[in-house]
Amino acid sequence: MPPAAKPSVLFVCVHNAGRSQMAAAFLTHLAGDRVEVRSAGSAPSGTVNPAVVAAMAEAGIDVSARTPKILTTEAVRASDVVITMGCGDYCPVFPGKRYLDWELEDPAGQGVEAVRPIRDEIEHRVRGLIAELLPC
Repeated sequence: MPPAAKPSVLFVCVHNAGRSQMAAAFLTHLAGDRVEVRSAGSAPSGTVNPAVVAAMAEAGIDVSARTPKILTTEAVRASDVVITMGCGDYCPVFPGKRYLDWELEDPAGQGVEAVRPIRDEIEHRVRGLIAELLPC
């Protein structure tokens, strides 16, 4: 019997420069190639928030080379789980997908000190998601 397909997760926030980038980086870092990971934004900015880059570096994860991406219908269709973080009603909804909304403070315009607790909460939620997606 062939192995089960690996789960696919899409993280969405408005600018794809903070929350969704941190979540995608944590999931990739913690789950490796066992999960297909995407992130996107409904109105992506040009770069990842510098305070997010610094806070993630403190956690040992380099997100400095990542670039924000626009949310596409294709990305939603290709994902098993879609996790929104403040993108409102912009995200398209398709039957058979699992949708979660993580209410998290937006790190836009904030310094590293304010981003750290957001980062830590995202890591906590990602670890819980991994436990659900990849039970031992």
